[in-house]
Amino acid sequence: MGRLLELRDIHKTFATGGGAVRALRGLSLTVEAGEFVALVGPSGSGKSTLMHLIGLLDRPTSGTYLFEGDDVSRSSRSALAALRNRRIGFVFQGFHLLPRQTAWENVTMPLLYAGVPARERRRRALDLLTRVGLADRANHRPNQLSGGQQQRVAIARAMVNTPRLLLADEPTGNLDTTTGAEIMAEFDRLHRADGQTILLVTHDPAVAQAAQRVVTIRDGLIVSDTREAPVG
Repeated sequence: MGRLLELRDIHKTFATGGGAVRALRGLSLTVEAGEFVALVGPSGSGKSTLMHLIGLLDRPTSGTYLFEGDDVSRSSRSALAALRNRRIGFVFQGFHLLPRQTAWENVTMPLLYAGVPARERRRRALDLLTRVGLADRANHRPNQLSGGQQQRVAIARAMVNTPRLLLADEPTGNLDTTTGAEIMAEFDRLHRADGQTILLVTHDPAVAQAAQRVVTIRDGLIVSDTREAPVG
């Protein structure tokens, strides 16, 4: 299906009061379109820094990052913001839903920034809520939804711009085991049925097993990269 992203010899150094901290130390990674990849590693391993770079939320200190063949390593912040909105969908541990907006209104937020007309925004939002099993909750606000339902709204919001990459940061971290398994089944459906490229960041080996490929990072470098059969 083609290469979606490629990182070559990526370094990321942060200046702190105690001196420089080398979060990434010459890391290289390639992800093909249509892959489901779990990025795992202990706290302080560099996986959060790597997620921010892949999600175009930050830029490397040195090295090259190609996204769909475009070198985004030195892109301006405004250019990165535009690319993020068009090409990357985000799902976070804390849902990040707007409390006064209904489910469908939350889903439409990326379309609002993209200038999509109101009628089309609502149509696409309701279609996605139907796909994640929340058609009957479209007019509910976040405090009227369970944690699992809120995360499904967040997934629908992430998918509303048909992103090339879905980036999920500890998406089951605030959910109980059963609900977390249901959310992982939703990611699996997106991958299998829709061919969605997914990069999932987690510290939980059980969550990582849902992916077809597990990349382990430690001390700012990839220490293993294995392909496993998806569970279920």
